[in-house]
Amino acid sequence: MVQDDGPVGLDGVEVVFDDERVVCDAGVALVATLAGRLGLQALAGDLVRLRRDRPGGANAGRKVMALLFAMLLGADSIDDCDVLRAGRTRRLLGGWVPAPSTLGTFLRAFTFGHVRQLDALLGRALERAWQAGGGPGDGRLVIDVDSFVGEVCGRLKQGAAYGYTRLLGYHPILATRADTREALHIRLRKGSANTQKGILRFCDELITRVERAGASGTKLLRADSGFWNTKVFERLERAGWRYSIGVRMIKTIRAAVEAIDENAWQQIDYPEEGEAQIAETVYAGRRLVVRRTRLLGAQAELWPDWRHFCLITNRDEEIALVEAEHRDHAVVEQVIADLKVVMP
Repeated sequence: MVQDDGPVGLDGVEVVFDDERVVCDAGVALVATLAGRLGLQALAGDLVRLRRDRPGGANAGRKVMALLFAMLLGADSIDDCDVLRAGRTRRLLGGWVPAPSTLGTFLRAFTFGHVRQLDALLGRALERAWQAGGGPGDGRLVIDVDSFVGEVCGRLKQGAAYGYTRLLGYHPILATRADTREALHIRLRKGSANTQKGILRFCDELITRVERAGASGTKLLRADSGFWNTKVFERLERAGWRYSIGVRMIKTIRAAVEAIDENAWQQIDYPEEGEAQIAETVYAGRRLVVRRTRLLGAQAELWPDWRHFCLITNRDEEIALVEAEHRDHAVVEQVIADLKVVMP
């Protein structure tokens, strides 16, 4: 609770909880403190540059941070940004907070170049956070890449389109750090974009970004079969990265799997209602790891045959470890679910 009449800033605030039911949106204090320590408002002011003659172009840094804070508090429209002007939130955040109408004018002045400026802001913020101790340093870095459909309601939103899910929205690519779930890179695309659209450039930018931020150890990229692309393999190999990327059961993959000797399959732990085995072979000169699963007992009538799930990797560790860690790629789904909550 802020009792002072003037702006106190984050360093003058002490958050005390005496009843878990009376706190609303207090979590913004933690995020705002981190942003203040990293100097993100000043950095946004330097990187996001709108012409002075454009309406809403002044105080870009403050407006960018206001939009971020509002989205973190659940705002999914411009009007919802008024949550920052409730109570004494303005005093907590250090004073002036733009009105929703001001933020709307600010965003309408954006071009694609300004979106790229925001992308640069994410990269620089990552550098500062990792240099402050949040990065992997020379340790192992595991990155998950996935795409998702962010549904929108306004049919006139630029770039919104119907894709494979038959929902109106956008189809961005997202790269996240597996252990901390932090977003490392994101690229917005039209809702009708193919899953792989722009993936090569995305990988180029991701490789540059994490290395510039100070990640000097082993790097592993995990993705599902939507990103199966030989050019992606080659790009990651040139950069010295490890990868495990799913592949679809096309005719040639199926033939390679069927050629695996039956004695080569190894049993692995699986839920009680089923069983799973793993084996490996070579496809197009690269390591192909296969997991096959089937149901047991009464449930076996639903799917009595083996189902196969394959991935291509350049990792040289033991097969059980490679396969198990690739399955952990599913953690990115929770990050995507959280991102959809704040995506306007």
